Amino acid sequence: MHLFFGILTIFFALVCGLTTLSYVMYWYETANRTPDLVERRFRPARLMLAAGLILGETFFLMLTILMHPFGWFNRKATPAHDNRTPVILLHGLFQSRACWWWMKLHLRRHGWPTLHAVALPPWKDVESLTERVAHVVDTLRHRHGVNQVHLVGHSMGALIARNYLQIRGGAGKISRCVLLGAPHGGSKLAPFALSPLGLLLMPGSEFLQRLATASWPETTQVLNIYSRHDNMILPSENAFLPGIRNEEMTGMGHCSLLFRPSATRCVIAHLQEEQP
Repeated sequence: MHLFFGILTIFFALVCGLTTLSYVMYWYETANRTPDLVERRFRPARLMLAAGLILGETFFLMLTILMHPFGWFNRKATPAHDNRTPVILLHGLFQSRACWWWMKLHLRRHGWPTLHAVALPPWKDVESLTERVAHVVDTLRHRHGVNQVHLVGHSMGALIARNYLQIRGGAGKISRCVLLGAPHGGSKLAPFALSPLGLLLMPGSEFLQRLATASWPETTQVLNIYSRHDNMILPSENAFLPGIRNEEMTGMGHCSLLFRPSATRCVIAHLQEEQP
């Protein structure tokens, strides 16, 4: 028992240290662009915000790491029992399908029985992963007899959703799309990526430029949800997407967007809206 708690303590310290380091870099980036923040950095409200961000993101990151192995098991989408449109979920870089368990729980409570999380291995290239998404979209459309499905992507998964929608023939097959914590303009943390897939997130990369110049299909209603305090997208303004509907969250980090009630409610509200 002592060994278990010792390992857990070390694990928490490592994750907390990595989260703190990411927010140190976030602060460095933000303060250099907004020098007035330096004068307010030691105010109690600012210190409480910083502590809340670090502890909250540490907790949710630990949770996703511990749940990661459960995403290796392949669970098929359950048969549809009503007229609700199937929902496909795309996880981020170095995550697994298990990171969606909280979102799935709330989607099922709101009447979506057909949920399918796609595995997106980080050692694959972006076009192979986009083809995998296209295959799942067509499979669910044919299996459930619908013309369109919904698509929800987090982080790199959101960019794969964009690649499918804007460039690789997804127009007309997706009714609603939610982009959650997506590095649309890249991130200055991308040079630390251990995967070639992560290097696509370098600001100004050819992949990101291709997405930026591609048009959006008129048949798909797109919502972009991002956090002003995202610790993985530097600068955080790179998570804003011009030309579509954006919803800004505060007080939460990159991984926390998958679990925080305000972000979850925003996802569900968008999927529940009637098609205009």
